[in-house]
Amino acid sequence: MAALRVYFCGSIRGGREDQALYERIVRELRRYGTVLTEHVARPEIGVRGEDAEALGDKFIHDRDMDWLNQADVVVAEVTQPSLGVGYEIGRAVDMNKRILCLFRPSSGRALSAMIRGAHNGKNVLVTNYDPAELARILDQYFAAMFPELELRK
Repeated sequence: MAALRVYFCGSIRGGREDQALYERIVRELRRYGTVLTEHVARPEIGVRGEDAEALGDKFIHDRDMDWLNQADVVVAEVTQPSLGVGYEIGRAVDMNKRILCLFRPSSGRALSAMIRGAHNGKNVLVTNYDPAELARILDQYFAAMFPELELRK
């Protein structure tokens, strides 16, 4: 199978506390294909997001929805609450995309019932994880969901 198109979701305007973790996740996701939303992990993007004044919120929305439409799989880090990430997951569910939501219980936060409750064991999986287990969890997920995929080194 050709490389996947991966849509990664992580908080931008909801808070950038996990930005370094997002960089690590994106690095891991590149092993499975092209990450359409690598910008989410960039350290220069602060809580105001991309240059919305130059690009415009509508441009950002439409571009991201186009990428979501193209994606073979969605991986969302859902520990940091984010309206945008919730919206993207909801749209991805509506598009019948394969979705993996990653939540860190060690954060002390409670995951929204709207995310946790979307877990159906088929195309939407919500899993608790520790960042030390990230590579193993992703390998297991992609091997199960895309057995024909050849991993990149």
